Amino acid sequence: MRAVRFEAFGGPLAVQDVPPPVAGARGAVLAVEASGLCRSDVHAWAGHDASVRLPHVPGHELVGRVVSVGSQVAAFGVGQRVTAPFVCACGRCPECASGNGQVCRNQTQPGFTHDGSFAELVRVEEADENLVAVPEDVDAGAAALLGCRFATAYRGLVLLARVRAGEAVLVVGCGGVGLSAVMVAVALGARVVAVDVDAAALQRAASLGAAATIDSSSTAPEELDAALRQVHPDGVQVSVEALGRAETIDLALRSLAARGRHVQIGLVPAEPVVRVSRVVSHELVLLGVHGMSARDYPGLVALVASGRLRPQDLVGTWIGLDDVPAAMAATAQGRSPAGVTMIRP
Repeated sequence: MRAVRFEAFGGPLAVQDVPPPVAGARGAVLAVEASGLCRSDVHAWAGHDASVRLPHVPGHELVGRVVSVGSQVAAFGVGQRVTAPFVCACGRCPECASGNGQVCRNQTQPGFTHDGSFAELVRVEEADENLVAVPEDVDAGAAALLGCRFATAYRGLVLLARVRAGEAVLVVGCGGVGLSAVMVAVALGARVVAVDVDAAALQRAASLGAAATIDSSSTAPEELDAALRQVHPDGVQVSVEALGRAETIDLALRSLAARGRHVQIGLVPAEPVVRVSRVVSHELVLLGVHGMSARDYPGLVALVASGRLRPQDLVGTWIGLDDVPAAMAATAQGRSPAGVTMIRP
């Protein structure tokens, strides 16, 4: 099959003819219909993830059709249209037994622990545990984006923070996952305030339903606080940080009203100092989110199928496999086009 592969971290990316994956007894092989290009794929290429082994095919946000299953797979068969969470669970450990496969101790991840979806075919381990059926009428771009950024935003806001209609939600960082959080919060009936340093990102957030936007590109912390108080004088009920920076985490926590809930999505390069005294005095709740278990997908898929949530609105560009090396390089250099780049092998 054709796949985008690299043989050295940070080295050349090239479309190569490589052996197709084999399902294994409990796995499945999918013909890739679409795959999203995510910054996490760039991190895998750069060698920032210890699970990646060379040579390697990146890609972890996907939708496809089952072309083969292992002898022990019972719930899925050839021809079904499916996606899978970026964290694939083993189905047997204590975390999986409690329904929390997103923190499975034996997790596998296409595009990280094994070859991913920047290819014509991709393998998903433990198919019965991890495959999620996708209705035929759901847009391919929308379906692929359910594997990572939208699943993460949905779990954080719906299953953990339990956002209710009418609540105020602050989203700090309007990249792919931040905009996903904006869209999920809007679909829940929340009033969203979006913060970013990029005017185009803020414009996109407003177009996706954010009620207010704040440009933080040249604003001191006290000015940011004042801008937020103008919008919500008593603070917001829920904050989301989608960047992974100490100063924006601090902003998100400062923005919360008493008994507010903070959802941390952004991965931090170094451990930040958290205002524990404020967490105690205001009885704040800090929630980390690391994807979503496949068993929790039906609510998300139903929200998309209903039309209330339209992940496809984030898609900006469609490319083929031959265009991926240049697109990956552009993303690494911060030059990626507006919207999510989607790959059709």
